[in-house]
Amino acid sequence: NETFLPRMREKTDKMEENKATRKLRVCVATCNRADYSKLAPIMFGIKANPDEFELEVVVLGSHLIDDYGNTFRMIEQDDFDIGSKLHTIVRGEDEAAMVESVGLALVKLPDVLHRLRPDVLVVHGDRFDALALATAAALMNIRILHLEGGEVSGTIDDSIRHAISKLAHYHACCTRTAEQHLIAMCEDHTRILLAGCPSYDKLLAAHHRDDYMDIIRNWLGDNVKEHDYIVALQHPVTTDIKNSIKIYELMLDALISFNKKTLVLFPNIDAGSKEMVRVMRKKGVEQHPNFRAVKHVPFEQFIQLVCHAGAMIGNSSCGVREAGAFGTPVINLGSRQTGRETGENVLHVRDADTQNKIYHALELQFGKRYPCSKIYGDGNAVPRILKFLQTIDLDEPLQKTFCFPPVKEWDISQDIDHILETQSALAVDLGGTNLRVAIVSMRGKIVKKYTQANPKTYETRMELILKMCMEAVIDAVHLNCRILGVGVSTGGRVNPQEGVILHSTKLIQEWSSIDIRTPISDALHLPVWVDNDGNCAALAEKKFGHGKGVENFVTIITGTGIGGGIIQHNELIHGSTFCAAELGHIMVSLDGPECMCGSRGCIEAYASGMALQKEAKRLHDEELLEVEGMVDLKKAESVSAIHLINAARLGNHKAEAVLRTAGMALGVGIINILHMVNPSLVILSGVLAAHYQAPVQQVIGQRALTSAQSIQVLTSDLEEPALLGAASMVLDYTTRRIY
Repeated sequence: NETFLPRMREKTDKMEENKATRKLRVCVATCNRADYSKLAPIMFGIKANPDEFELEVVVLGSHLIDDYGNTFRMIEQDDFDIGSKLHTIVRGEDEAAMVESVGLALVKLPDVLHRLRPDVLVVHGDRFDALALATAAALMNIRILHLEGGEVSGTIDDSIRHAISKLAHYHACCTRTAEQHLIAMCEDHTRILLAGCPSYDKLLAAHHRDDYMDIIRNWLGDNVKEHDYIVALQHPVTTDIKNSIKIYELMLDALISFNKKTLVLFPNIDAGSKEMVRVMRKKGVEQHPNFRAVKHVPFEQFIQLVCHAGAMIGNSSCGVREAGAFGTPVINLGSRQTGRETGENVLHVRDADTQNKIYHALELQFGKRYPCSKIYGDGNAVPRILKFLQTIDLDEPLQKTFCFPPVKEWDISQDIDHILETQSALAVDLGGTNLRVAIVSMRGKIVKKYTQANPKTYETRMELILKMCMEAVIDAVHLNCRILGVGVSTGGRVNPQEGVILHSTKLIQEWSSIDIRTPISDALHLPVWVDNDGNCAALAEKKFGHGKGVENFVTIITGTGIGGGIIQHNELIHGSTFCAAELGHIMVSLDGPECMCGSRGCIEAYASGMALQKEAKRLHDEELLEVEGMVDLKKAESVSAIHLINAARLGNHKAEAVLRTAGMALGVGIINILHMVNPSLVILSGVLAAHYQAPVQQVIGQRALTSAQSIQVLTSDLEEPALLGAASMVLDYTTRRIY
């Protein structure tokens, strides 16, 4: 631990020195029109930073086939220099042809990669061409960045995608669930970036074009109207070709009967595609007045067509991903996208066995509009990916390491206890007085807890945390608990994305600008999540308490200080600088008592345990605290908030007045929260919660807007919210690592 910070500084200095002396040589390989839409924004970003990167472009696969539009030309039109064009497709469009295409790519790629000598190869998705790229690069000791790993779609694509993930050294995934899957696949969490989908950067920035009607008319004719046409895109399912061709035939029949203008894109090059084209021609789609059949639409124009369509139908990933960003209604047919995360705009027809079923789905969806969904990105993926690339240390060992969960030292293959072991989290709660560590089961049971006094210096505190965590990990084996990761709850302002404590409370000394994730993760070889104790209390309620199943609620901690967390649309709010939900520092008076934050009139200055203790000592010094029935108080140092509460219960009017003011201040502060974020529930946690429940509910009833007066105030039933909240970050992978 004494050498940790110097080593980190030395490593950073070395990376900065290397960065100053050489550029990162990045090779982007694109195989088809679909993956180029994801890779192009990254390519533009790399090209825009010539001081940092050198870009090489390799084109292969269906880009170079006339039947699929010779889409390599759009790459040239985007002004990218194509370093190599590899004809790798063996014609036939059946299973054997796909295998032969992979083999042909593997024969041609070594010469290209040897000539280009990239530092990093960027590979996208789950295509068989991409598998060839990843295999060649891995065997030639070239670092691989895989885009869109960890997703699930339910076909052979899953196997290919996961195989590429295991070959790749770095991952830029699109969704939190995909990130969880990669971690569950034992990928190193420090090499996983939750970036979002790169196509969303272009998609969200460009879909509000003024000329969208010109684009629609260009592809579908002058008489077509907005939201009054359909985009159809269906690909073969290589594990069930016969059925996918049948679904395609039924879809075309349903579209002909539905009698709306329809843009039909040719299927991709997978096995079965030629048969699907034969079906399309047999139906006369290319000559039908309602249809326009095309091999390729430029991505910028395709965005406009999908955005303003009355519906999209088929089994393309675009339907369950990009279309959701516009709220376009989608009918997803068959099993090709089974397992994909989707917004509410998608209607699944898994068993599309009749024309009537598909026709009825069109009736239900056509012309609707849904809320826009950003499950797959927020439009800022490329800056994150570029920064992620800049952090790659080329001096680090190339050999991948996998983060396997700890196992017992003896053979457990036939051990019934191993089969029955409990998945658990290691929870760390760093308080002003005590440092606590606990093993917490998936159901929220604290299996074992460890408590020590919190040391005053950084070095001794860090040493004790690691020692207690190591002891808990060893005990977990004997307690039949599998530790999935470590969650840390601490006071102060925290950057949960980086695992850094930015500013701590005055109760925890030498605890600012501290990277707590790295030393714990390095010592235990486990993923680590960190957050503020108020946020952890909210997460605990969400998983184990009154907030379970509640979409919007607020948790208020009433203890030594006042804190809390806000859950909005099932997500924890952190804010732009990670200081959202500083509920204790909502001001309820312009000239109230001084708060520890340096301001005046904060809720914490009125209603916290420290504020009540201060008032109790004042009354004691003035000999106004003790009443008949109270235990004699000899020293002012022993007076606490509890004595003030007891005095009030025994009829001490001065104590009652203090508590009435405190309850009023807390109630007014909570009303401000109700009027700002409009939660459906308020949960009071901490040692003073039961005392404040009735006064707060009364103030809300008297002073809140009518629409907020009925909001319920409950006291928490959880005994250890900080520990349970820290555990929930692990058990649900609540936070994310993001740049």
